Amino acid sequence: MKFLVGYNGSDVAKEVLALAAEHAKLFQAKVLVVFSLVGGTGENPADIDKARQDLVFAEKFLKDKSVACETYQLARGRAPGEDLVNFADEHEVDQIYVGVEKKSRTQKIIVGSNAQYIILKASCPVVSVNRSTR
Repeated sequence: MKFLVGYNGSDVAKEVLALAAEHAKLFQAKVLVVFSLVGGTGENPADIDKARQDLVFAEKFLKDKSVACETYQLARGRAPGEDLVNFADEHEVDQIYVGVEKKSRTQKIIVGSNAQYIILKASCPVVSVNRSTR
């Protein structure tokens, strides 16, 4: 069994990682932790390095809990939501875990919602963890 965690290093992403770890232990699943960057000129070296550091944290967190895992840093020219859905299909993932941070209507119009895209388009079940902005 394989679980995918859409990870960006945020507080809600860490909550998602912890939940996926608990479930992975119960179901003896491998956790694929994916940090998706759009790539190209839109990324700067600091963003790429932060993603790498966040994945190192996630891998250590899971290994400390004796959970089998793999980490992936993607930059395939897609929005993160689309990238994660495609990655899940390519790797025959059984369940996806994502964090949801509430946004205003204006924020949704401007930046969209990767979690919403994943929830609506994934071909497997999606577990979401909600965090309201303060």
